[in-house]
Amino acid sequence: MNIVEAIVILLLLVAVSAFVSCSELALASSRKIKLQILGKEGDVRALDVLQMQEQPGSFITVVQIGLNAVAILAGVVGEAAVRPYLGALLRRFSEADWVSTLASLLSFFVVTSLFVLFADLMPKRFAMIHPERVAVRVVRPMMLMIFLLKPLVWFFDGIANLIFKMLRISTVRQDQLTSEDIYAVVDAGAEAGVLKQQEHYLIENIFDMQSRTVTSTMTTRENIAYFDTSDSADTVLALMAEKPHAKFLVCNGELEKVVGYIESHTLLTHYLKEQNLKLTDKRVLHKALFIPDTLSLYEVLEAFKNAGEDFAVIVNEYALVVGVVTLKDVMSIVMGELVATEEEPQIIRRDEASWLIEGAAPLEDVMRALDIVDFPHSENYETIGGFMMYSLRKIPKKTDFVLFDRYKFEIIDTENLKIDQLLVSFKQTHDKPHDSPAPQPTSGAALVPVQHRDGAKSGQA
Repeated sequence: MNIVEAIVILLLLVAVSAFVSCSELALASSRKIKLQILGKEGDVRALDVLQMQEQPGSFITVVQIGLNAVAILAGVVGEAAVRPYLGALLRRFSEADWVSTLASLLSFFVVTSLFVLFADLMPKRFAMIHPERVAVRVVRPMMLMIFLLKPLVWFFDGIANLIFKMLRISTVRQDQLTSEDIYAVVDAGAEAGVLKQQEHYLIENIFDMQSRTVTSTMTTRENIAYFDTSDSADTVLALMAEKPHAKFLVCNGELEKVVGYIESHTLLTHYLKEQNLKLTDKRVLHKALFIPDTLSLYEVLEAFKNAGEDFAVIVNEYALVVGVVTLKDVMSIVMGELVATEEEPQIIRRDEASWLIEGAAPLEDVMRALDIVDFPHSENYETIGGFMMYSLRKIPKKTDFVLFDRYKFEIIDTENLKIDQLLVSFKQTHDKPHDSPAPQPTSGAALVPVQHRDGAKSGQA
């Protein structure tokens, strides 16, 4: 075999090896979601790739047969073709016995370098950059190779499957898309600048709806403004002027006896025509939707959809009213600043090292603002005020503080035994924790406070 024939054969072997290496990585690393999109757009080759990924045994067998056969042939042809010429070149400088050995080593190095660079590294790097684009182009030739080598594929694949079965190892690829996968893609998109920060938060909030309960966004019991069935028109108008909400509950003496709710604009329209209109009149009174306080935000949206309502009363396991929620409240959690609310923000950053946080702020919002992964025993509370009470193990008072993570959580305002506002700052070296016991899981029932009719503040509609 002359040098020209050897070079041609080596180049052909490099091309075959490059194709097989590129196909191996592209078919294995192609993302299922992108292939499904290509398939829906009409590219049937993408469906072939998906099918090959689900049953990769034959494909892997062909790849290994191809790579090993090419490697063996390259070694035989390469050494036989290159070694004589390298030996002749070296003998011009020396006739020592080691010249033949050095020629063999150099020929091995030349052939190996050729295959490593052009048949392995470059094809695989290209396949990593464009896995789906490469996969749909190589899948048909690979299917042809599987067909041509079917006897060998059956033999080796059968032995491999038998061994896997004996070891009780599944050979079916599990490639189900999980929420963690989507989070990772979203985070990567945000880091790359493909997603804006607001879009990033929006997607995260949508996924949080399944785990976030309605109590994290409701107007709490003490902040509910409601009418009594016996209230006069003057009393009703005065409360509406003080608390200009779109909807008000109507109760019979106390908050636990909810009769229904009225819409402000409807009531005012009828008052213009009839001052003596009663709040229990069917023309203005609507039946209230009741939901348990254990529902997630996603389930609340489903309840609104099924009932055709956008306002609900939240009750606990003891049938006590703990709050109200509107569709706008739920959407404000999802859309954030895109949904205008009348409330002041619950988390305010004072400077680079401190925050003012309301005690009723949901844990999820605090975790995001402070970049905290999780709070200890968070299943026992839902707000930052609940975290403080759980950690302090006592009724909180001003100046009480808790050290957690990198932060100092200090109570700066309380109201009716409730934490109203916290100052959160980075821990200092002189800060020492209280001598209170570390938080431990406990069980118990939360008492609902007595309700005042003209709630102090409100996020209700």
